[in-house]
Amino acid sequence: MITIYTDGAAKGNPGPGGYGVVMMANVNGKPYRKELSEGFKNTTNNRMELLAVIVGLETLKKPGTPVTIYSDSKYVVDAVEKGWLWNWQKKGFKGKKNIDLWQRFIPLFKQHKVKFVWVKGHAGLKENERCDQLAVEAAEGGGLKDDVGYEG
Repeated sequence: MITIYTDGAAKGNPGPGGYGVVMMANVNGKPYRKELSEGFKNTTNNRMELLAVIVGLETLKKPGTPVTIYSDSKYVVDAVEKGWLWNWQKKGFKGKKNIDLWQRFIPLFKQHKVKFVWVKGHAGLKENERCDQLAVEAAEGGGLKDDVGYEG
């Protein structure tokens, strides 16, 4: 079982942004932890929230891995848990944003046993706060990349 905490941030919306990911597991009886983050020149908060989830899932090595993702993004969690994403996909994502990221997410979601849990942001949940810190630091850092799929 893998636990992934994710968060995204944007300074301005759009503006410089970043994501943060904290991955935790028990591997052969030993705790495992990995932190990931990256910053972009011009993006949106929703893109960074979704990209954090994608990067976490892309890091998993074995198909079929049970994973629980904790996110404070209603955009991401509700899109999946309430089934909106599958309707968007059926309609060719007509009129929707972040199509590139949703299309990148879908095969990853189907490859693993993913459960989403929405958490209230900035409510003192240690790992969610750490993800926020990673995302903000990435957004404010140097060497920001282009968010290639962003259509601002």
